Amino acid sequence: MNKGFTFKQFHVDDHGCGMPVSTDGVLLGAWASVSSCRDSQADNNGPTILDIGCGSGLLSLMAAQRTQSGPAEILALDIDPAAVAAAGKNFSASPWSARLQADKQDIREWTRAQSKGRFQTILCNPPYFNHGEQASCQRRATARHTDTLPHKELLSCLQSLLAPTGQASLILPVYEGEALLAMLADDDLYCRRLCRVKSTAAKPVHRLLMALSPQAGECDETSLTIHQHGQYSAEFVALTQDFYLKL
Repeated sequence: MNKGFTFKQFHVDDHGCGMPVSTDGVLLGAWASVSSCRDSQADNNGPTILDIGCGSGLLSLMAAQRTQSGPAEILALDIDPAAVAAAGKNFSASPWSARLQADKQDIREWTRAQSKGRFQTILCNPPYFNHGEQASCQRRATARHTDTLPHKELLSCLQSLLAPTGQASLILPVYEGEALLAMLADDDLYCRRLCRVKSTAAKPVHRLLMALSPQAGECDETSLTIHQHGQYSAEFVALTQDFYLKL
């Protein structure tokens, strides 16, 4: 029996990955703006979508499903060889294997070797925590804590890799998300979309979905509540029903 999660159009085996498939990942993959088009000022070769810290490859697979009408090439990077192996296996088993590639890379070193402004779409479910007790499993600690990818360094990578009109979409807990947003001016990035996520209407906001761009402009601010009256809310269903089997 396959381990992991089966979605409507693909399966994800997350065995051995530091971060398993989660609601956070599905939210980000469904909410992010994904484009199969290349900015005219960007590099004319190679993938248009980049998944930083890909883990099992969930975000890349969701992006591949969402760009079927205008096939985008997607590059997924992770520092953990076990995650890259899992993502590669999941990509090979998907309907979009020809458009998906997983590589082991430290995004900071890799960015320095790239031409500026390559990607129209960047997806990243980044390490969350700047402090606190770390998981005993090293893979999980790497995936959850910013020791190997501080948010300031992540922003520098995004600024370098994004096409002039591109967007990078991330999800973070509120405290870490607000701290990251406060750093944007130093890297010439702007928040163009922001969604505050609650688990229920009675609970405080616990996650921030954000889309960052080198292009200045107003920020479209929204909110999302996941559960209502003991079941998934209508807005959550509308966002994720193309992926979850039972919605």
